[in-house]
Amino acid sequence: MSASVSDLSGLGLLTWVYPPGLVDRVVAACGRMEQRRRLLPARLVVYFVLGLALFSPAPYLDVMRHLVEGLRGLGLLGEWRIPAKSSLFRARQRLGSEPLRVLFTTTAKPLGTDATPGVFWRGLRLLAVDGTCWDVADTVANEAAFGRPGNARGPDKSSFPQVRMACLVETGTHLVLDAELAGCRTGEVTLVRRLPRSCGPGQLVLADREFLGVPLWRAFTASGADLLWRVPANRVLPADRVLRDGSWLSRIHATTDPAHDDPVTVRVLAYQLGHADRAVADYRLVTSLLDARRHPARQLAALYQERWEVESVFAELKTRQRGAHTVLSSKTPDGVLQQIWAHLLVHRALRELMLRTATSGGLDPDRISFTETLRSARRSVTVTPGSFSP
Repeated sequence: MSASVSDLSGLGLLTWVYPPGLVDRVVAACGRMEQRRRLLPARLVVYFVLGLALFSPAPYLDVMRHLVEGLRGLGLLGEWRIPAKSSLFRARQRLGSEPLRVLFTTTAKPLGTDATPGVFWRGLRLLAVDGTCWDVADTVANEAAFGRPGNARGPDKSSFPQVRMACLVETGTHLVLDAELAGCRTGEVTLVRRLPRSCGPGQLVLADREFLGVPLWRAFTASGADLLWRVPANRVLPADRVLRDGSWLSRIHATTDPAHDDPVTVRVLAYQLGHADRAVADYRLVTSLLDARRHPARQLAALYQERWEVESVFAELKTRQRGAHTVLSSKTPDGVLQQIWAHLLVHRALRELMLRTATSGGLDPDRISFTETLRSARRSVTVTPGSFSP
């Protein structure tokens, strides 16, 4: 990390987080390296797709002009010229979504340290899982691949097909550590079931009530992670043993275990939250942390509010970065997936910059504005000479 914070904006930010050498290796591993010299080589197209996400929803040619203006000012372009829009379309199709997905999985990792506020609680790294949907261009191909919410034959038919996305997020830094994409016909629980691959010992995973089920619970705990999940209002959890802090041990059972022969032991926490504008609400949580002395119920109840950080991540991605009410423009399913992976990659780059800025100033990352960081990156598109040649 030799670059200064002020240098890490625009394309300079993207080439810092995703160096050209790494991009070239990913492109080659995915079999997308060109066999002949092109006006739009694969490396340039990767950064162009990232640029589309950074400047969303700016037009193709405007984004390409943003990306090359630094090189032109330095006299590094020579005879190279900006291609026609149709050439950019074809270049995106040649690249496909796979290199963007692999680039994300290669670089996605926790970055918060013991010194980063809000990242750890009693030695456990705080993570959260949740899902959201992206509206995509209304084409026959997209609808066939991803589906459309609502009654397809009735008045409640959605205006756009949708892609469902499930994410694992480091709550203290808002970094997306893993993501799964599928059509909207695929449920959130199904997608979240693939995320334990990125979990492990020393982590505490937070989740909302719709995810509470024995198969998913066991999938996460098998990774070594601990869990703190909300309980549906109608779930009955009898007390097997009441603990010193008022929490109690209980058991949950899979729907495939009607005889209740294979239970999972959990610890239940019950508490109330009062709001100035509405009545007191009853909350219940279950956790795999069974020791009331080491992990007090009152602290766990207060900690659960960190789960809502994942909602802030989705707002950053879909409202501030993509643009409010913006529909992903790609007319093909692979193009849609390429756009979503690009948005995740750009979000990670911005969040890495925010973490670096906070660390250098001794601040909580929450004190750094995502919107201002995004605006700064868009305003200052800088290139280190020789780092990004077409």
